[in-house]
Amino acid sequence: MQRQPHWRSKFNEIVQVCTDELKKTTEIGKKMINASKTTSNLHEAYEELGVLVAKEIERKQLDWDNPRAHELINKIKNCESNLSDIESEVNKIKFAPGPIDISKPDKSDNISKDQ
Repeated sequence: MQRQPHWRSKFNEIVQVCTDELKKTTEIGKKMINASKTTSNLHEAYEELGVLVAKEIERKQLDWDNPRAHELINKIKNCESNLSDIESEVNKIKFAPGPIDISKPDKSDNISKDQ
């Protein structure tokens, strides 16, 4: 009879340790989720601030003689230009007429041959 209470107390001790570890892990998980949300908010705030600063520098409302800032603004302009070009090319492909039947003679070919 002495063995059973010893076994039960060991089992309860293991369950208590597991419960404590589960509580710790849950708390850590909650903290990590909050940290992730905070990091996202921080990133968004920095991004918005950067956009505002870039616009103000462009408008000459903010005079910031920092070479790296000007490099980044030029990089942004180039990226925006590239994206615009890509969008135009995609739209040309997207809205292009169907395939051209090259087996039929084109009227412009006949005109150039007659001349």
